[in-house]
Amino acid sequence: MNARPDPHETVRRLLGPAGPEVTCEQCFEHLDVYVEAERAGRDAEAEVPGMAAHLEGCPACASEHAGLHALLDAG
Repeated sequence: MNARPDPHETVRRLLGPAGPEVTCEQCFEHLDVYVEAERAGRDAEAEVPGMAAHLEGCPACASEHAGLHALLDAG
């Protein structure tokens, strides 16, 4: 049996982020800076504003983000 989607979550996704959000192009351009900041324990969102919102809403970029972390973890 399929669970019904949460209507609040559906509305939140339709409205998008409340703050700034980068585009996919900007994400790919600055993803390395963002990940380096995350791994160093710095405020990655302050260094690349809007990246967190974009990664939350874009499965393709979120996959790249996870893949870059995995690559660095393996090295």
